Amino acid sequence: MPNKWVKALLPTAAMCLAATTASAWPTEPITLVVPYTPGTGIDLIARQLAAHLPGVLKQPIVVDNVAGASGNIGSEKVARAKPDGHTLLVQVSTLVMNKSLYKTLSYHPVNDFVPVAQTSWGTLVLVTNPNVQTANSVSDVVSAAKSKPGQLTYATPGVGTPHHLSMALFLQHNNLDMLHVPYKGTAGAVTDLLGGRIDYMFLPVHVALQHVQAGKLKAIATGSATRLPTLPNVPTLAEAGVTADNIDMWYGVLAPKGTPADVIARLNQEVSKILKQPDIARAFEAQGMVPATSTPVEFGALIAKDAQRWADVVKKGNITAD
Repeated sequence: MPNKWVKALLPTAAMCLAATTASAWPTEPITLVVPYTPGTGIDLIARQLAAHLPGVLKQPIVVDNVAGASGNIGSEKVARAKPDGHTLLVQVSTLVMNKSLYKTLSYHPVNDFVPVAQTSWGTLVLVTNPNVQTANSVSDVVSAAKSKPGQLTYATPGVGTPHHLSMALFLQHNNLDMLHVPYKGTAGAVTDLLGGRIDYMFLPVHVALQHVQAGKLKAIATGSATRLPTLPNVPTLAEAGVTADNIDMWYGVLAPKGTPADVIARLNQEVSKILKQPDIARAFEAQGMVPATSTPVEFGALIAKDAQRWADVVKKGNITAD
């Protein structure tokens, strides 16, 4: 065979080899890296997928909790993994927030991954202690903060968390100044909020709901796209004119950049099927999440949009986690 024919056939042969490799996937156990501790909502998602995927993929699924540095340690592990579909990342929108919060990351929280599938939404609710008598609406909060600039307080589980950036967005939109009190986790913040030592906080709905229903906290607005069935009388931030759309946290599955497209497509298909099962919906709802499905392209568009939104908030607020 002439050399020029051999050279002409090489690209085609390489494509065929790649297709064969991808179509044979998976050939070994799949690891779902959760960059947070066990028991979190993201951990629940991974373990639900780990329980259902082996039946269709015919390979064991291992959940690997690699916590630390706001999810950066586990995320970087996946970014550096071989892009063959056997190491995946289960993450929340904190991933794109970290892109702007950390200036010295050794990986890129957006460009080093390929979106596989969104799995769910998680809603944050703006709450206050009932002893803050005048805070019954967003306009009340705005008026109170303007009358006492820098004196009212809000808690978060830490700098750069979704709770923090959501409040930063709220304050920036209304040109307000409140004192940020960051805690090491949610528990201590909630304790002080319930005790009246903190004025406001954004809390996940499943954490806030029990206290709201018991009259120990007052819900002012939700970050969801529409009103929540569990809080039908509480308006959304968009209804109050604070945001153009929702500020819900998204959860999803990502793969290292370079993972074959047909592997991504197969994963998306199987994950989407699992998310439509009633038992999955019940398990997610217990953690304050609502199952959601998307194509890889749709999930990628959501990630890009969110990355820009939170980058703007971080820049305007001069917020850094370094």
